[in-house]
Amino acid sequence: MRLVFAGTPAAAVPSLEVLLASRHEVAAVVTRPDAPAGRGRHMVAGPVAERAAEAGVEVLKPAKARDPEFLDRLRAIAPDCCPVVAYGALLPRAALDIPRHGWVNLHFSLLPAWRGAAPVQHAILHGDDITGAATFEIEEGLDTGPVYGVLTEPIRPADTTGDLLERLAHAGAKLLADTMDGIESGLLEPRPQPAEGVSHAPKLGPEDARVDWTAPATRVDRLVRACTPAPGAWTTFHGDRVKLGPVRPAAGASGLAPGELRVGKREVLVGTGTHPVALGDVRPQGKRPMSAVDWTRGLRRAEEDRLV
Repeated sequence: MRLVFAGTPAAAVPSLEVLLASRHEVAAVVTRPDAPAGRGRHMVAGPVAERAAEAGVEVLKPAKARDPEFLDRLRAIAPDCCPVVAYGALLPRAALDIPRHGWVNLHFSLLPAWRGAAPVQHAILHGDDITGAATFEIEEGLDTGPVYGVLTEPIRPADTTGDLLERLAHAGAKLLADTMDGIESGLLEPRPQPAEGVSHAPKLGPEDARVDWTAPATRVDRLVRACTPAPGAWTTFHGDRVKLGPVRPAAGASGLAPGELRVGKREVLVGTGTHPVALGDVRPQGKRPMSAVDWTRGLRRAEEDRLV
């Protein structure tokens, strides 16, 4: 089939790679416009745009998918199908109607669970044991379309969003390619999502990533892992923001109030609403990441000091 691939971040690159190597023709790539990045805030192309340019594939960067110039170019390319992975923008009906086999999205959850922008983060945050990926036909609703195929993936106890997303991105790439093959052959038909089990996964912002030390240790652990690498879990000490890497539950320790620090030679414990957790790497404001032990060596602490 003649394809136009839509995607933007690094998690979409494995799918683009697999499709470029497949028997299908990737005629063009649709991606979000360049965005400012780094300390200099220079405009930078996304990972999908960079990979497509390396492969010599036409790259389309509409400000909005309803732009007439973009829609005209898409009609001229005349794709049979448009596979999508984390494109990052809503598609209007005018765009959805152009490919004869529609737009097929690779979503990183077992639909109808965790519809929305942050399915991997929410699966970790809510303590799911199993997640997965699904390919489905895009409708105008939010991740509501009929499903072509699914795969499952266990969530490991120490998984961060980055860890889990990397595995799903590579496994999902094959699922997306297999879905394209099945659509081309006519042997694969999408099935409606069940009405039960619907949950939503809105984007997590910086305020969602602040650690509440009065919460149970399991909740603190899940929040930090869910927000790693982005938006980055954080707390404050003496009013300054401190970013946190994954913590380790320390069920054998006790006697610490929420946010209270206990500094040892090899670890730093923090009290929660249940048992303490051991801090991993931390990143004080304006500084590079370091171990929690190294961070505390440079602190002026009093007994009453807390992380808040």
